[in-house]
Amino acid sequence: KIGAFFKRGNGSVNGKHAVVMTIQKQPTSETVSLTERIEEELNLIRPTLPKGVELKSDLFKQAHFINNAIGNVIEALRDGTIMVVIVLMLFLLNWRTTFITLTAIPLSFVVTALIFKLFGIGVNTMTLGGLAVAVGELVDDAIVDVENVFRRLRENSQQGNPKSTLKVIYDASSEIRNSIVFSTLIVVLVFVPLFALDGVEGKLFAPMGHAYIISILASLVISLTITPVLCYFLLGRNPQKLMEEKEGFFVRFLKSRSLTILDWTLKNPKIILVSTFIAFVASVSLVPFMGRDFLPAFNEGSATLGLQATPGISLNESDKKGLEVEIALLTIPEVRSTTRRVGRAEMDEHAEGVNWNEIDVDFKESKRSKDQIFADIRSKIKEVWPEVYVNVGQPISHRLDHMLSGVRAQIALKIFGSDIVELRRLGGEVYEKIKSIKGVKDLQVEPLVQIPQLKIFIDKEEVKKARMSAGTMANDLEALLNGYDAGHVIEGQKIFGVMLRLDEESRSNPEKIEKINLKILPTGDRVKVKDMANVYKGNGPNMINREGLRRRLIVSANSEGVDLRELVGAIQKASKEIDWPQGYHMEVGGQFESQEKSTQKMIWLGLISLLIIFLVLYFHFSSTVLTLQIMLNVPLALIGSILAIYFTEGSFSLASLIAFVTLCGIASRNGIMMISHYLHLMMEEGEEFSKEMIIRGTLDRLVPVLMTALTAILALLPLLFAKGEPGKEILHPVAVVIVGGLITSTLLDLLVTPAIFSLYGKKASQLSIDNYKRLQTEEF
Repeated sequence: KIGAFFKRGNGSVNGKHAVVMTIQKQPTSETVSLTERIEEELNLIRPTLPKGVELKSDLFKQAHFINNAIGNVIEALRDGTIMVVIVLMLFLLNWRTTFITLTAIPLSFVVTALIFKLFGIGVNTMTLGGLAVAVGELVDDAIVDVENVFRRLRENSQQGNPKSTLKVIYDASSEIRNSIVFSTLIVVLVFVPLFALDGVEGKLFAPMGHAYIISILASLVISLTITPVLCYFLLGRNPQKLMEEKEGFFVRFLKSRSLTILDWTLKNPKIILVSTFIAFVASVSLVPFMGRDFLPAFNEGSATLGLQATPGISLNESDKKGLEVEIALLTIPEVRSTTRRVGRAEMDEHAEGVNWNEIDVDFKESKRSKDQIFADIRSKIKEVWPEVYVNVGQPISHRLDHMLSGVRAQIALKIFGSDIVELRRLGGEVYEKIKSIKGVKDLQVEPLVQIPQLKIFIDKEEVKKARMSAGTMANDLEALLNGYDAGHVIEGQKIFGVMLRLDEESRSNPEKIEKINLKILPTGDRVKVKDMANVYKGNGPNMINREGLRRRLIVSANSEGVDLRELVGAIQKASKEIDWPQGYHMEVGGQFESQEKSTQKMIWLGLISLLIIFLVLYFHFSSTVLTLQIMLNVPLALIGSILAIYFTEGSFSLASLIAFVTLCGIASRNGIMMISHYLHLMMEEGEEFSKEMIIRGTLDRLVPVLMTALTAILALLPLLFAKGEPGKEILHPVAVVIVGGLITSTLLDLLVTPAIFSLYGKKASQLSIDNYKRLQTEEF
């Protein structure tokens, strides 16, 4: 009725026995609002409970993590917007230009929200994360437009015979319109191939991509429509005021220093290029020394503990030890509450025996790190129950691991073969080989053991003689020994299910089972089980698991303090020391397998993004040389990105790789603006190809280039300094890559683009101008 279904199980809450009810939402339901509605229903139930019965509902709620994560991302959005305002005021020193530029942010958000509503896209941490990553870029188009209009209006006001204000604004906006459109389209188009990601990674990053692309396109439309209109009303109505406007001290300081640097750069362009090449090679050489992870570690504010005892342990003993563990966990200062379940019923999608205890732990806020708390948890459990296998993780992380490999752990070593005993032996060997490897945590072997069983062997020939079928006999015995639903009994307002089966003694004694009489239809004759089957005590495996029609056993583990690729490499090296019998082998699954596949796919998607950039730039400039000059911003950006990852994260994750692809589009923007302006000066203002023209063009674009870069960088600072905070875990590596890349691409772009244009741009620029004039003539 309210979008959820229920599962009940026996267990305990905070060290006291309880019936634990788990509520899972339907895929179409929204977690936070559903949680509120469930709480309302529970409040209606509480007054009707018998005396002494207490209903605790504020235990583990995924809504807590979601609200915390969304709050953190909204905070990052707010702080990022404040950073953008500071940059605009610092450069423009004019409240009107600042106001015009800032309108792009709220209007882009409004347009994005309307499109979300229209297409039924929900708001979550990833969609908000997409906006947080984009917030610094939403003003880029408006910055370039407003800065150019403002500069042209000021130049016009200082002429003896000024043009009309409307004409100046139109020409100024038209001057940079193509550059704005093409640079924004590149930023959007390079993100499109990322939607080809499937699986868990595709589900995670697609919402971020939707929000990012929609908001960027919205800002482009606003810069082409609303921004020029606001420029006319707020800047063009008072030409006399513009004559009094002067560049701020900060801008004058930057231009004076840039003039000195540019003068030296254009005299020594080859030194700049060689130095940049050396820096690029040096940064790339760090890549082999960096690790690989699938996704950044989540910080959910809760934990899921799996305690696996030896199969065959009684329910009472398993429950007793589980209670002791729970009481020990409550002594940890950060533990708010614990919820424990013993075993999982056969109809559960994660069926487990009574040797399995699962504990959900909810945490209070703490200054200690997640790793420190988890280490404390492992220590407490081992003190109380030394022989139990422990798996410490988090609810969402465990679900992801289970989706990837069917195992609640980051690494699943799957051993395949035909004989169960041999599989168990090989699993033990693998365990012994890897247990001492640095970084291996929660190592355990799937509990495949021999347990006492009552076996019934049906003699098909005897069954035929009795005019029965083996299938019918098996069904009858199953009904007698396991029971079957015979109907319901109604007593007043209560309905009770009725199950029929033999009593406990008749079901557990081989002699008693042999004496069971079975009816032969349709004659009604009776025959004893012993006449058609052999009942005996024996041993058998507690479970048999198959994958791809092959028997398999799993050795699982988590990683701690070591990146996934390095750890799996050490495990694979150790497993080669084992003498594998013919027909037996080991495969590595879990996050490592997904990381390998997603990395390969991201490399191809990155190459497709680079091809898209090349094609769009070539279409715009009609010159391979100019296109490649602009694309040099990509390796310039990689220098800073790789260094940033190396000195912060120390390993690449899927989030980092996606940020690299996104950065390719963002980094190209500055080169487009710079070279487009060089061509404009030669084509529209009659400048000759010269050192002076390059210096003028670079200084003209200095302010918008630095402003767009700084707004993007500073807007990401709230994510950059929020490593491990709920909701920002995946966004942090994205911020690290983009910030590091923008710093080097922007600073080096102001040196490399003028230098390389002075060496190789003359012939290419003339060809581009000639092609443009030819197209204009043909259109006319």
